[in-house]
Amino acid sequence: MKLRKERYLLDTNIVLYSLFNQKELETYILDLLDDYYNEFYISVISVQEIIHLYKQNKIKTTWKSSEDVLPAIKATGFEFLFLKEEHLSAYAMLNTTKNHNDPQDHLIISQAIAERMTLISSDTKFAFYTKQKLNLLFNSRS
Repeated sequence: MKLRKERYLLDTNIVLYSLFNQKELETYILDLLDDYYNEFYISVISVQEIIHLYKQNKIKTTWKSSEDVLPAIKATGFEFLFLKEEHLSAYAMLNTTKNHNDPQDHLIISQAIAERMTLISSDTKFAFYTKQKLNLLFNSRS
């Protein structure tokens, strides 16, 4: 029996939980992260957000500088998902809800839709986008 690899895009909050606070992740998400058949991606948008949060002292880490962010994320084995033209096309077509005005979230959602990846997030506002072909796996523990 051949097992099929699943591809997941991790939202910024999931990446931070996986790095610093795994008790905030649901057991089934931890199981997915431990399954070597799965492929995990982090958007470069999330990387930028994490660097920004670090520089603003909004996350507590063992990092000594913002230059430690990239090597720490690379060490997880998560693949970087760079912004592509088809992501921007999906972003242009995305219908946003009035109570969700975060363009970085919208880009991450658009990447997941365009790449046909399941997006793992703790953000309750992401459920709105499932009507637009977003496959969402929600982490409710946080």
